[in-house]
Order: sequence, then structure tokens, then C-alpha cells
Amino acid sequence: MGKQGFSTMWLLMAQYEGRAMIPAELVCQDFFPPMTLQVFLRKINDGEIPLPLVRMTSSQKGAKMVHLKDLAEYIDKAAEAARKEAKALAK
Repeated sequence: MGKQGFSTMWLLMAQYEGRAMIPAELVCQDFFPPMTLQVFLRKINDGEIPLPLVRMTSSQKGAKMVHLKDLAEYIDKAAEAARKEAKALAK
């Protein structure tokens, strides 16, 4: 639960209509514009974006998905880092 009294996970559940798994394309489009899907996936694979990808099948061509909980944690960590940075700059 965030300091504002809301949960990022609940807000994401509303945004994605209760889905637990979100296609990587949607996550890229919604949270990493104007990054292309290819760049987004490369940055995840290189560890630049610490967001786990889930493959729903063992096939290389299988859908790449992001678990809602992982996305919520990523967003919360990014927001906390931004708050710390803003607080440090304000001193």
C-alpha cells in the first residue's frame, strides 16, 4: 500500500481489466514510450530494465508477458527512487 492510500497493483488491475499477465507490447506502449518493442525487450534482456518477462510457452516465438505484480513493484521502486532524488535536490 502506498503512502497515498492506494495500491499500484490495484490500479494496474483496473487498467488491465483484472488480467494477471500483460503482453510486453502493452507494457512497452503504456509505460516506455516512445521506445519500440524491440528496444524494450533488448533492454530487459541486457538488465537495463529490471522487469521479468514470462514466456507462456517454451517456444522462442511464444508470447512475452509481464506479470502484474512485477510491473507494480517496478513502478513502485521507480517512484520511490524519484522521490528520493527530488528530496535530495530540494536540500
